[in-house]
Amino acid sequence: MLGDSLSEGVGDRVDGAWRGWAALLADGLAAEGEETAFLNLAVSGALSADVAGEQARRALAFRPHLASVVVGVNDTLRRTFDIGLLARRLDRVCVDLDALGAVLLTACLPDPGRMLGLPPPLARPLARRQRSVNAVVHALSARYGTVHLHLDDLARTDDRALWSADRLHPGERGHRAVAAGFHRLLADRGLAHGPPPAPDPDRPPPTRAESLRWLATAGTGWVLRRSRDLLPQLLLLAAAELCHRTDGTGTGPLDARADAALAAALAAVTGNRASAHRTGTNRTAVPGTAWAAAPRSASRTTPTTG
Repeated sequence: MLGDSLSEGVGDRVDGAWRGWAALLADGLAAEGEETAFLNLAVSGALSADVAGEQARRALAFRPHLASVVVGVNDTLRRTFDIGLLARRLDRVCVDLDALGAVLLTACLPDPGRMLGLPPPLARPLARRQRSVNAVVHALSARYGTVHLHLDDLARTDDRALWSADRLHPGERGHRAVAAGFHRLLADRGLAHGPPPAPDPDRPPPTRAESLRWLATAGTGWVLRRSRDLLPQLLLLAAAELCHRTDGTGTGPLDARADAALAAALAAVTGNRASAHRTGTNRTAVPGTAWAAAPRSASRTTPTTG
């Protein structure tokens, strides 16, 4: 599993450590009596550069049959956000894992401004960035035939029962929902042979005191880091939003600028080479955790989404 705090499992603590959707999903991949070799490389705060660097290097050495690449929200929360760089990094990760025969898991993610309940002038720039990230992930999903889960739908975003106290990470119920969504899509491809994760938590939710303690420690550190990094630029972006509204141009110019950057990013990763898909064999799951090389099928290049 490659990614950031979402895939690390932040929000779903078990016995003093994060568990999360990836571990819950891994438990339901193998048939009864079989085991799944599971390696979670995701780290809280990871950017696309981290995933394309050390995480990808270790994942390629592991030679996985399934590999999730879910990242991007932290990139949107940095003053250095560059949709072109992000697209090229994720494309390289997908190219290399796809060449190994790995089936890729991807997801589009919710807008952090909406999750945090920011006022519109602050929320709109973040929403614009997250839409661009999701557009890149959608394009890569179509290109590499990934198993793709939509985590940005409003019903899921607005269901507070799925989210932890920090409003950015799923709680246990949310992690279970993510794991169940991926399990369903993998089962449709014949890639999940065990039972799906149960939807209901198997332990009491954190107490209010525990949640406040976590927010006061990890949450405070996060706010301080973003105050030094993102906040000055976000205030400038918010001022630009207000200026355009005041002079009557609205958000059109800002939207157009973001759209142009996105179009260039997509052209760079999808237009410069006809296809990065391998042309040899495809790994097809058989019962348990055994995998075998089999002729490539048309369904392999069709993304499975849910």
